[in-house]
Amino acid sequence: MKDTKFYALISRMKYIGRWSLMRNSVSENIQEHSHMVAVISHALGVIGNRIYGKDYDPEHLAAIALFHDATEILTGDMPTPIKYQNPDIISAYHQVEAYAADKLLQMIPAELREDYAPLLDTDAHSSEEYKLVKAADKFSALIKCVEERKAGNSEFMSAERSTRAAIEAMQLPEANYFMEHFMPAFELDLDELGVGK
Repeated sequence: MKDTKFYALISRMKYIGRWSLMRNSVSENIQEHSHMVAVISHALGVIGNRIYGKDYDPEHLAAIALFHDATEILTGDMPTPIKYQNPDIISAYHQVEAYAADKLLQMIPAELREDYAPLLDTDAHSSEEYKLVKAADKFSALIKCVEERKAGNSEFMSAERSTRAAIEAMQLPEANYFMEHFMPAFELDLDELGVGK
């Protein structure tokens, strides 16, 4: 088996910055973002199972989330206002992502590809899995917006409003539950979170 560069490339997610068109109080990279998306995807799966009687695999959702932006190692992070500006750009970007996913997949030894293909290929996800990971992706963005606002940065105010509206428009019970029960705590400071009490 020849050497594979896959994991070395994955480790470079930390060099791909997010929110490149915005003034950030604290920078964020896609590795940090993907970790939070994985945590929230797992939570949405658990909420779906325990509260709404669904049959999700929370661990699989977390794995999908860990790799959901992996193609950006090769493509970079295209700002949302541009990425979703019109159907032609959306289609072209989807093709670029598919090419990047295939290129990453080819860096994995053939005997391991079957396990990674469903994580790198967004078309392989069920519609319910896709919706939950997409909601988690939006929640991660919303949390970033809240943190920036709390740091006194008004640059993220409109992004916060539009992201919150996008989550609500998804009409996912799991997302509504997370919004109601968990998002308010992101407004609290460390003492209010009860650390050390």
